[in-house]
Amino acid sequence: MPSETRLTPEQLRSYRWFGPNDLRSFGHRSRARQMGLAPADWQGKPVIAILNTWSELVPCHLHFKILAENVKRGVLQAGGMPVEIPVLALSETYMKPTAMLYRNLLAMEAEEVIRSQPIDGVVLLGGCDKTTPALIMGATSAGLPFIFVPGGPMLRGNWHGETLGSGSDAWKYWDEKRAGKLSEDEWCEIEDGIARSYGHCMTMGTAATMTAIAETLGLTLPGASSIPAVDMAHWRMAAESGRQIVGNVWRDQRPAELLTAEAFHNAIVADMALGGSTNAIIHLIAMAGRAGVSLPLEKFDEVSRRTPRLADLRPVGRFLMEDFYYAGGLRALLAQVTDLLHADVPTVNGKTLRANIAGAQIHNAEVIRELSDEGGTAILRGNLAPRGAVIKHAAMEARFMKHTGPAVVFRDYNDLAARIDDPALPVTPDSVIVLQSAGPIGAPGMPEWGMLPIPKKLVEQGVRDMVRISDSRMSGTSYGACVLHVAPESAIGGPLALVRDGDLITLDVAARRIDLMISEDEFAARKEAWKARPPHGQRGYLSLFINETTQADEGCDFRFLHHSAADAEPEIH
Repeated sequence: MPSETRLTPEQLRSYRWFGPNDLRSFGHRSRARQMGLAPADWQGKPVIAILNTWSELVPCHLHFKILAENVKRGVLQAGGMPVEIPVLALSETYMKPTAMLYRNLLAMEAEEVIRSQPIDGVVLLGGCDKTTPALIMGATSAGLPFIFVPGGPMLRGNWHGETLGSGSDAWKYWDEKRAGKLSEDEWCEIEDGIARSYGHCMTMGTAATMTAIAETLGLTLPGASSIPAVDMAHWRMAAESGRQIVGNVWRDQRPAELLTAEAFHNAIVADMALGGSTNAIIHLIAMAGRAGVSLPLEKFDEVSRRTPRLADLRPVGRFLMEDFYYAGGLRALLAQVTDLLHADVPTVNGKTLRANIAGAQIHNAEVIRELSDEGGTAILRGNLAPRGAVIKHAAMEARFMKHTGPAVVFRDYNDLAARIDDPALPVTPDSVIVLQSAGPIGAPGMPEWGMLPIPKKLVEQGVRDMVRISDSRMSGTSYGACVLHVAPESAIGGPLALVRDGDLITLDVAARRIDLMISEDEFAARKEAWKARPPHGQRGYLSLFINETTQADEGCDFRFLHHSAADAEPEIH
């Protein structure tokens, strides 16, 4: 359904920089010549920015230099002028305390890089967890035509002939090592084999979830998110994306055409059918907020209750992203839930979502099949999380679906690290481990600490799951009975701050409840006595984050970046 609009060369945004016969445009053209360009390179051609999150500290994106060259090839073939622009690379592996702290910074940079320069359309290169939502948030706010090129998952891991999955098997074998069942040499061998190529995590973690969501939103070419990073189909997809964005600029296809309430509904369906990362909820709320679409937490639970989980992918299932691709990928999965989708929404290639998934077939019914009649994630409420909390109940031991146990409370992660393996810690398999000060403001940045470690003495007894509660997130590759994203967070006086050792806590997933079993009078007394801890950030970006970030149920975006009237085009003098 391509738009009937067809811009003239004089209507291109970049024409304001290069076209006028004045002194300022003389300066722009002369500096373009300084870069070795001639008028034939820019006259009458859309300028296409390639925002590249390549860095030597982002192993998931090591191939992005080559990927960018393939995008450029497509742009040139379609008659555009490509310009590559480096932007902040969010390294999930190396950025501390968490890359989430800097998601909004990349979103701000992307928006302003696009707005301030002679750019007509944008290709976004992302993949590692936070890069996908950050780039899309910034490009949505900038409002120019854009297309997303996902980096693709890495190859399967391997150790002694056993398939290894990113993150998921790290947690698994770490507990085996703590229990004394794995030697130091074997642990080092796993370290060698768990990440064998460039590309993002090959489990259905946050990276794979968010790129699948980008595709379902209609922001990528069909099938793009499932292609392994090392597969040459990835290069062809990148070049085709370059050709596509040039046509989209001429048609003036703006993000507002694609990022509708119906498209975000589809994204939630995909997330639930995939058994996707809990982090998708925070990112989707923030992305939708940039597009002026409200996504209350109840929307996620409503969709989850009627969307079957179809992907047998770790950490919930058995397989990895490479298997998913060979089995038919996201197109085949979405084709199974067409009746739950708003399938006639437009997408970036000018066709409807329905057209893009038409004819997609499942090639391995072990990988894509109905595993349960509802999605993998549930939204909880109760007196411990009045504004909501999240649990990935598909990835927990069934015996904890309804559970009451005494709290073992840690005031922050340093406290937990110091005491969790103390043999004298008063904890049993029925205890509920509680971590405070791990949310957006308390940590800060809401790190992936939520898969709290099980005390070593219990690991040695064979315990591999417990109920754990925090206001933090957990890696999409994680698993267990972990209640996450508790809002409001403890650092601002949320009920989680009031929990004390020995308090009984009840989790009831079927009823969607998480409750602290104390009287209202005791609640009020503790609230009255509560005092906030000193804030972390006193200057710079950290201070900005702490003062402006919203809570988890609002997407942790900055208040001043939420959707509003578009900023005016920059004046050129």
